[in-house]
Order: sequence, then C-alpha cells, then structure tokens
Amino acid sequence: MADEVRSRRRTTAVLLATTAVTACAGAWMVHDGLRSSAPPQPSAWDAVPATAAPAPSGSGSPSGTAQPSVAAMPSSVPARIRIPSIGVDAPVTGERLGPGRRLSVPSDTDRNLAGWFQDGPAPGSAGNAIMLGHVDTFSGPAVFYNLGSLHKGQEVDVTRNDHSTAVFSVDAIAVYAKDDFPSQKVYGSTSRPELRLITCGGGYTKSTGYLGNVVVYAHLTGKK
Repeated sequence: MADEVRSRRRTTAVLLATTAVTACAGAWMVHDGLRSSAPPQPSAWDAVPATAAPAPSGSGSPSGTAQPSVAAMPSSVPARIRIPSIGVDAPVTGERLGPGRRLSVPSDTDRNLAGWFQDGPAPGSAGNAIMLGHVDTFSGPAVFYNLGSLHKGQEVDVTRNDHSTAVFSVDAIAVYAKDDFPSQKVYGSTSRPELRLITCGGGYTKSTGYLGNVVVYAHLTGKK
C-alpha cells in the first residue's frame, strides 16, 4: 500500500510562463483515501465560497482595494510569514525556477514551511512578490491549508531579514481551474508593492489530484 501511495505522489509546482498553473498532489487526501478504502474527502476549498479577484488595473493588479497602499520598502529577503486570522506562522525558504520554468516548492517533509520566488520582488518592495505553500502532505494539512478562508481586509505579515515587517491587506481570494489559470493577472508586474499567495484548491479527485489553485491577492498597507 505504501508503494501505491508513493506512485500517486505529485510534486507541487508553479509554472511561471504564459501557461502558468500550479500542479498539486493532495498527498494527504490520497493517503487517507487509500488507508480507509474510501473515496478521498473533498478539499477544504469546496466548502469555501471564493471571492473572485477584481479585474486587473492598468498595472495588472486588482482594483477597488479597501485600504490605501504605502510606499515600497527596501528589498530584503523574507524570513517568516504570519497570517493571524488562519493561524499561519511559518518560516520562509527561497525557491527558484527549475526545468520547464517550474518554480520549485518547499520540501513536503515540513508541513509548516512557505516558499518565496527569490528571483522576483521581495515582499514589501516594489512589484509583485510570489509566495506559495502546500495545502497538505502525506502527514496532514500543511501551511496554506486554510488559505481559502481568508477575507478581504485581513492581514498578512511578512517578517524580513532586515528585522522589518511588511504588512499586507487582502484584496481578494480567487479559485482558478488548472486549465484556466490567468498567468498575467497572477504573476504580472505591478507598480506598487503587492503579494500573491498560492496553493492548491478547486476540488480534488484521486485520479487527477487538485483541480485548481487558490490565489490570494494582497497589497502593502503598513510597515513594522
């Protein structure tokens, strides 16, 4: 049975190209379904009504935000991400593009670890910072398991290596199907400091894994 589980395992990845999507396994769901000899339970996202992101403005960023943005911070590597409303408090590791321009993700042996695309903007600096994390692993729910339950206006704090904290306000939460992922909207450059948080979502089947992605749009509203 362990061999069967391993054979169904997939590596979460984000393709930073014109057809950017996130491929996710739902390893915990697969493991649980095989162990119990029952169909895997639905993903947490099936129970969360997603708020579609507003149409992008001229810069590619969501419009109609509730809180004004603040001036960009100097670039500094992120060290930790905290999202108090959903209990996230996790270290951050840098990730780069690999073969096929796929962004590598944190090891799934650590459920409480987020990744940051280190060849892009740092959270808090000018531009669109990309962070991602597993929704689950073989061991259970992972760092971004409850990402889809965020609401507009809630806070995301990113502590950086210069001992400052970039404070972001959530603008919107969206769920996109794998074959309809809006690459430019999610990954496109922005003039103000923004943040994208990405994980798996959109339902789950044992044969295909997760059917889509949850994306949180946020912008810088404070500094600590």
